[in-house]
Amino acid sequence: MRVRWDTAVALVLTLAVWAAPMADGHYTRKANVAHRGASAYAPEHTMAAYRLAIEQGADYVEQDLQITRDGVLVCLHDLTLERTTDAEDVFPDRHRVEHGRKTWPVSDFTLAEIRRLDAGSWFDRRFAGERVPTWQEAIDLVRGRAGLFPETKAPDVYGSRGFDMEALVLQALRTNRLDTPDADPRTPVVIQSFSPGSLQKMRAMGTKLPLILLIDDDDPERDRKLSDEGLKLAKSYADGIGPEKSLLVEDPTLAGRARRLGLSITPYTFRAAGLPAGLTVREEMGKFLYEVGVDAVFTDNPDQFPRTRPRSN
Repeated sequence: MRVRWDTAVALVLTLAVWAAPMADGHYTRKANVAHRGASAYAPEHTMAAYRLAIEQGADYVEQDLQITRDGVLVCLHDLTLERTTDAEDVFPDRHRVEHGRKTWPVSDFTLAEIRRLDAGSWFDRRFAGERVPTWQEAIDLVRGRAGLFPETKAPDVYGSRGFDMEALVLQALRTNRLDTPDADPRTPVVIQSFSPGSLQKMRAMGTKLPLILLIDDDDPERDRKLSDEGLKLAKSYADGIGPEKSLLVEDPTLAGRARRLGLSITPYTFRAAGLPAGLTVREEMGKFLYEVGVDAVFTDNPDQFPRTRPRSN
């Protein structure tokens, strides 16, 4: 059931789920997470988007992680290359056909091949020549200037192709001496995933880094995951949840129930496009941060993040 925004806000206010101190230690203040970089203004998951996110004051820069054929972690949202690169033009005969359409899976290409692709022109010709960055390149750029917020994307798919994404991610963090919560205060690291199994595996591998369970509105298991028992289960291996923002609107009790268990709340995605009527993206983020009481937000517009509670009229 969908709930109108104005009705949901009224319910939230009635329940008085106001912003409180951080649920645990991995956020020290309301946090601005640049979704795929400053992706409203530059092509997602490019160095241009990451640099701009830092310039716009992001506390964390997000990296979605994929794996090349030769086992290198690269920053890309999709499992395939065609939406945000010119793979179709550069490698016209290297596609697969899946569900009746041509795709160019990341794991079919070596890093050297992926470096040949233009990852910027699809967004705007001004960004022609931007490349798909490796995760190491992203770490080198962001380190000391903001936090890292990597996501293990489709780890089960990569597992079926012979890769161990969790091991690659944790090894990269060890190599960079970022594998403990207090390793570099200027570069906090939070790991996120839609896969409970991926988070459980990393916890079992010994990581003490904060882990966030992402929950999609279309997830067939969402009601179970967001039940009291589901949240308690999440707390056994994760430090927070990252629900699609509509889930907090539909269920005004969710923020309070998660917070009482000590789970942080980082909803997604806040962007200038597709806003509720009468709201700016800054105002929408403000409502979630200071009225619903979330700890952080993923946003395409990190420059619009409201660092302080808006004044009441």
